Amino acid sequence: MKNLPDFPWDRLEPYKDRAAAHPDGIVDLSIGTPVDPVPPLVRQALAGAADSPGYPYTHGTKELREAAAGWLARRHGVHVGQADVLPLIGSKEFVGWLPTYLGARSVVFPELAYPTYDVGARLAGAEARPADGLLALGPEHVDLVWVNSPGNPTGRVLPAEHLRKVVSWARERGTIVASDECYIGLGWEEEPVSVLHPDVCGGSHEGLLAVHSLSKRSNLAGYRAGFVTGDPVLVKRLLEIRKHAGMLMPAPVQAAMRAALDDDAHADAQRELYAARRALLRPALEAAGWRVDHSTAGLYLWASNGESSWDQVQRLAETGILVAPGEFYGAAGGRHIRVAITATDERISAAVRRLQ
Repeated sequence: MKNLPDFPWDRLEPYKDRAAAHPDGIVDLSIGTPVDPVPPLVRQALAGAADSPGYPYTHGTKELREAAAGWLARRHGVHVGQADVLPLIGSKEFVGWLPTYLGARSVVFPELAYPTYDVGARLAGAEARPADGLLALGPEHVDLVWVNSPGNPTGRVLPAEHLRKVVSWARERGTIVASDECYIGLGWEEEPVSVLHPDVCGGSHEGLLAVHSLSKRSNLAGYRAGFVTGDPVLVKRLLEIRKHAGMLMPAPVQAAMRAALDDDAHADAQRELYAARRALLRPALEAAGWRVDHSTAGLYLWASNGESSWDQVQRLAETGILVAPGEFYGAAGGRHIRVAITATDERISAAVRRLQ
């Protein structure tokens, strides 16, 4: 089984039970799953494409690819050809299998990171190396480097200058850079930039991949809708592998995804909901004794009161609030918790009252 770690969220179950025993019910701020409705125009597109008896295209429809390319250009200043867009059955499956697709023998990812970067390396039988200082790795070759901005769990934004250094370092060594940009549209105090932006890559996408998700932007976590784009040579290689592996996004989901990418109004409205919830929850945490670090973008508050992460989880569970221990994201998170802002307005208000 490639020496896989235990699934971390199973360890949270006793704390979830404790929080659920609160007389007013649990406030679950742990996983960060979307709770707001799927936009009506997306549901209509899904239903309209429900009569889809044939096999869908692995590459997706041209209309879907054009919608993805249009969204990147319109909202993020990134220009890609529609042929260089590849739909994903949710971004997590791609993160988990990219090292295998590439035949990678060594994978580097942030010291505080989404656990699937490590799991993907293990599935491929590759050396998994958490490291924030790429330049300190020296002249040795690395096959794949993951960057994540805004970061999960920290909400940290990597500025263009930092990303330029990563790209330069990688190109000198023939290393592929994969950028997980699932929260790129949710900048608060800082504005995230794509690894494919000209300010970062100099206008060339060689050796670069950017991964995007509609789970948070459009509440499509249940649809499993994402895409990857970047280096045309790499995208073509990935497409051929995914054809062989049968990685097909269902045609109705492709139609729904196209509708979501073509419409910015619903995403802007959802962003405002998250902003309002964040504006309530952050000061409440700080008044209750937690310090919030980074968290200038994304859907999480990376917080600490100085205790161990599990002690903080226990303390909040006793008030009916469930959060994730920072330890889930690496040893460097042992004194932090990750607090999601994805609960409903009513549950966020309940959390604020309990913190007071």
